Amino acid sequence: MEHGRLLLGATPLGQPGDASARLVEALASADVIAAEDTRRARTLVAALQVTPAGRILSLFDQNEAARVPMLLEEIAAGATVLLISDAGMPLINDPGYRLVTACVGAGLTVSCLPGPSAVTTALAVSGLAADRFCFEGFAPRKQGARRTWLGELAGERRTCVFFESPRRLADTLGDAVDVLGPDRRAVVCRELTKTHEEVKRGTLGELADWAAAGVLGEITVVLAGAVPQTDLQILVDEVAELVEDGVRVKDACAQVVAANPGSTSKRELYDLILKSRE
Repeated sequence: MEHGRLLLGATPLGQPGDASARLVEALASADVIAAEDTRRARTLVAALQVTPAGRILSLFDQNEAARVPMLLEEIAAGATVLLISDAGMPLINDPGYRLVTACVGAGLTVSCLPGPSAVTTALAVSGLAADRFCFEGFAPRKQGARRTWLGELAGERRTCVFFESPRRLADTLGDAVDVLGPDRRAVVCRELTKTHEEVKRGTLGELADWAAAGVLGEITVVLAGAVPQTDLQILVDEVAELVEDGVRVKDACAQVVAANPGSTSKRELYDLILKSRE
């Protein structure tokens, strides 16, 4: 008997038009659509004008373990199961890990229909370094755990992407100012791809002040990687070279910071230059 397969389908973050042609085809033809929220799934197929051939059933954190044996059996019997989350790529801070690992363990085919992801979308528009990055899921809810987590990121050189609830964003950014300093660069992406999309760039201090008034919508935060002191000295040396060529100190700092996005702020670099002259 020929086995079926598990398809992982990336769904639009907000705009139905971002759905791939392969996702539309899979929604129409799959024997089973396993959705994080069946209501969101039905809204999506309606927006895409798709009539599913198979049934739609729920698969979320609380019922995934119970659903896995049944879905595994159906795939083994030849069914195509399409796994989708509410938005973006399944498994990326969404349900599906248990099902995927069970299929892999049983030797069943697992394929992916690539597409939207809030993580890579936010990283791409952030303006921060994207050659190396890490994803941290949601920031811890409780302040003590959150501050410990931020302390672990203090020396992280990679750009960091994480999710946050709009209700806790101000508190998280405030903690980040205390733990990481007000001058570390960050970007808050709100309602990505939706009508009220907003990308707010600045220092942690600036973003904390902005968020204090309250923020709504789906939030993705991109945090610049840490710059070791040895690297900061390199920036100081670059400023010194520009100054020797006749560039004003403040203008030289601006040029060096612009050429090294996510490294440090103009103010911090300017202060370092002044200290180096003492």
